[in-house]
Amino acid sequence: MSFSRGPKEPLPEIETHVWTCSSEECQGWMRESFSFEEEPKCPLCKSSMEKETRMLPELK
Repeated sequence: MSFSRGPKEPLPEIETHVWTCSSEECQGWMRESFSFEEEPKCPLCKSSMEKETRMLPELK
């Protein structure tokens, strides 16, 4: 018996608020809903972070 791994249904993307690292060398970012602080520091380089909006897959 074989199973087909055909194309999967694309996940719906929604506008999501995120924190983005302000450092030019760092690519760090996190969803705003996953942050425990009002103004978090980047977990990768410890720089300050700025609010931004991105189109990301919806988490359920």
